[in-house]
Amino acid sequence: MIDKIVDLAENFAQIALIGAGGIGKTSIALAVLDHDQIKRRFGHDRRFIRCDKFPASSTHLLRQLSKVIGAGVENPENISSLQTVLSSKEMVIVLDNAESILDPQGTDAQEIYDVVEELSQFNNICICITSRISTTPPGYKHIDIPTLPMDAASDTFYQIYDSDTRSDVVNDILEQLDFHPLSIILLATVAYQNKWDVNRLTREWGQRRTSVLKTRHNKSLADTIELSLTSRLFQELGPDARAVLEVVAFFPQGVDEKNLDWLFPAIANSADVFDTFCILSLTYRSSGFVTMLAPLRDHLSPKDPKASPLLCTTKEHYFTRMSVKIDPNNHNLGETKWIVSEDINVEHLLDIFTTIDVNSEDVWIACSNFMEYLRWHKQRPTILKAKIEGLPDDHRLKPECLFTLSLVFGSVGNHMEWKRLVSQALNLWRERGSDHEVAKTLLILSYANCQVCLYKEGMEQGKEALGLYEQLGDTGKQAECLIGLAWLFQSDEQPDAAEEAALRAIDLLPEEGEQYRVCKSHCVLGDIYQSKGEMEKAIHHNEVAIGIASPFNWHDQIFWAHHNLARLFYNQGRFDDAQTHIEHAKSHAVNNTYYLGCAMEQQAWIWYKQDGLEEARSEALRAVDLYEKLGAVRDLERCRELLRCIEDPRLPLVNPA
Repeated sequence: MIDKIVDLAENFAQIALIGAGGIGKTSIALAVLDHDQIKRRFGHDRRFIRCDKFPASSTHLLRQLSKVIGAGVENPENISSLQTVLSSKEMVIVLDNAESILDPQGTDAQEIYDVVEELSQFNNICICITSRISTTPPGYKHIDIPTLPMDAASDTFYQIYDSDTRSDVVNDILEQLDFHPLSIILLATVAYQNKWDVNRLTREWGQRRTSVLKTRHNKSLADTIELSLTSRLFQELGPDARAVLEVVAFFPQGVDEKNLDWLFPAIANSADVFDTFCILSLTYRSSGFVTMLAPLRDHLSPKDPKASPLLCTTKEHYFTRMSVKIDPNNHNLGETKWIVSEDINVEHLLDIFTTIDVNSEDVWIACSNFMEYLRWHKQRPTILKAKIEGLPDDHRLKPECLFTLSLVFGSVGNHMEWKRLVSQALNLWRERGSDHEVAKTLLILSYANCQVCLYKEGMEQGKEALGLYEQLGDTGKQAECLIGLAWLFQSDEQPDAAEEAALRAIDLLPEEGEQYRVCKSHCVLGDIYQSKGEMEKAIHHNEVAIGIASPFNWHDQIFWAHHNLARLFYNQGRFDDAQTHIEHAKSHAVNNTYYLGCAMEQQAWIWYKQDGLEEARSEALRAVDLYEKLGAVRDLERCRELLRCIEDPRLPLVNPA
């Protein structure tokens, strides 16, 4: 970056170094002034003006400019009175902390702006502005100053901390600081001055976070951040501006710009407010979100979230949006897919409020809804597991939260955890005597037992659930039980019983309103007929499933139908067809890491059978990595067996599951 700025300066470009407080703008400007090329080119005509050291007026700016260029004019009225000196030689002039004079809401803002604009017109002068705000005269080359790379951040820390050994723990803290230069310098200075070893430093950081970043000479990160908030441009946003900024700071991802209207309906011109935050370098845009550097986020985030009215209102907006119940047969499934981009924010919101507002039922209802949203749209483990399991058994919402949490673990292939959690939920529901909830939980437990090969146990639970739903008169759930029993019979090598159960399920279901369960029935029939050697029927039922699922974008059902077809063609030796279907399956592993692992594993088998060992190894290793992260033990063991076969072709070939 320094070399780029040096080249611009030598060509008399007008440069604006823009970034948050403490990002290193001044250090970069000074490094440019001290660069050998700049010294050779400009000699002593390298000038540096601290704009925050004099009152924000055109008079004071002109007076300071006259002084540094040696014009000898005591009180210049305008640029023209300095023109003779300014045009007489090549110069590079740094206007440091220019936000203090270029704030567009300042009392003398237009006059100052005009002076800087006129100064920028000299073709023998390079003006370099460092500023927290991006409002500069036209023609400036804006360079947004990034945070430090990891190596440079570590070097900066240890140049001050002065230790012979480097620690991964320190690197973790630097990463939590987003490699923000001033924060790193302050952290190293405080640790060095107090003679903290790494253990003490880690403890202090863990307890105090960014409040530890204050030296004994009263230089602190807090002062730097608060200085940005004194800007007239920020103050003009009104009394709610800080509260909005605190909401942005609270959320790890920041705020999705598409959601401003429903998150902040009471904030007039919310888009303009967020634009101003970015102009002031308090926030930045990243992948559609307005977010901020971690040190700023840590300082500005509400210390007592319940005491922040705007944050609590935002929380309610999130909770309301998560109250849309998921029914795959209705098109509201699409209304809930927003969670894909907001899952980290919502998880953090729930993590905080399940701690500080543990007795609020609304929080736990939202928690259960979030599990359901993850299960459908963003299959991954969640940090909320410990919170849910830690609820007292007599808490009204514990069994429901356990139930939806279990579905998340089932969706990522961690089937033993799925079974354990849903078993806990079943015990609690049995104690409460709710037939509907017991039946619902028995049904899911039967599916979990199928996945851990406890087929007989799963059949007992499936049949008990079926009996309860018959008593309740719920034919849709009866069909769901029969679909589960069909999978269990099929897995237990009872294909005729499986076929009978699946066909009974279809007979119970209407053509309209229950398409999702009909689709599942065809998927299981495709698997059943494949095992019976009736390949035309197997292909037909999987294609029917794809045809039903496609208009609804049911990625899970489309995925498994293509996955089944890939396995069918693999077993027939039709490897090109198998590859085609596994690629289709991959394209429907939308936000589902477990599905992607299953597809990679299947593709590894296809490559293996075609003697594409390198391709097979690559896919299998990627699948193993995904399975390990998800805790999908059974799939992991099977995939590792495949890798052993790839590494040693003499081992007996096993078939993929």
